[in-house]
Amino acid sequence: MTSGHFQLNGGDGNDSNSSSSTATTNTLTTGVTRENEKIRNFVFTKSNNGIESISSLKEPVASTSANAARQESLEKLEIQIPELLQSGYSFYTWPCAPVLAWFLWERRGALVGKRILELGAGTALPGILAAKCGAQVILSDNCILPKSLAHIQRSCEHNNLVPGRDIRVIGLSWGLLLNSVFSLGPLDIIIAADCFYDPSIFEDIIVTISFLLDRNPSAKFIFTYQERSADWCIEALLKKWKLRAILINSEDIGKASGIEISDIIGNHTIHLLEITKES
Repeated sequence: MTSGHFQLNGGDGNDSNSSSSTATTNTLTTGVTRENEKIRNFVFTKSNNGIESISSLKEPVASTSANAARQESLEKLEIQIPELLQSGYSFYTWPCAPVLAWFLWERRGALVGKRILELGAGTALPGILAAKCGAQVILSDNCILPKSLAHIQRSCEHNNLVPGRDIRVIGLSWGLLLNSVFSLGPLDIIIAADCFYDPSIFEDIIVTISFLLDRNPSAKFIFTYQERSADWCIEALLKKWKLRAILINSEDIGKASGIEISDIIGNHTIHLLEITKES
């Protein structure tokens, strides 16, 4: 799918926090740790098909023997995500996040040493998984939402990742070229789960991605998108900012580990896409 045909459209408009009864089948609520907070466990198990690369993550990563052994022994990973129910967008793990996390998990060998930025991280499931798999990860959310940034740090701490040492957490507002954008350093992959949830911010996201890809020409933006409206489209924005998009097949995500994609997304329609600079 090229930029000339790429649209964000369709869907049934169902976007409640509760999603559906099947959308969280692969998670477990383990209890309340503070007022209105619940911890969800996301368990990722080893694939049997040895998936390690697609066009998005095909370059081999030099790694030490210790890193290689670590990846070989990483057959199961459990991530705990604190959620504040009936709160804002960034305190709940939307169905797009587990889809992206499973995609990354099945290519965890290609993540070692990769420099990854997660935009609009929210509860940060994909970024935390990437860090656990050996990537150098920066988690970001709106710089004017300190409670969201604090919640990202809480998610990291629940998974024994120390912000500032094992993982970075920064404020980064889409469409604004603030100091935090210039201090990111080189990037290999930019990821996001369900950033395109409001047409009013589409160009802000695209402007940010275009700027980051200009500074990192070999990088890729890999993201999941949930269909909500037939009227939403970023085709013109992609052309304007000289970007191209391809659709990544997501139908087999999780199957090798006994997970059906429908168990993750419920009755939502979710796409996995990659954006790069036009050559």
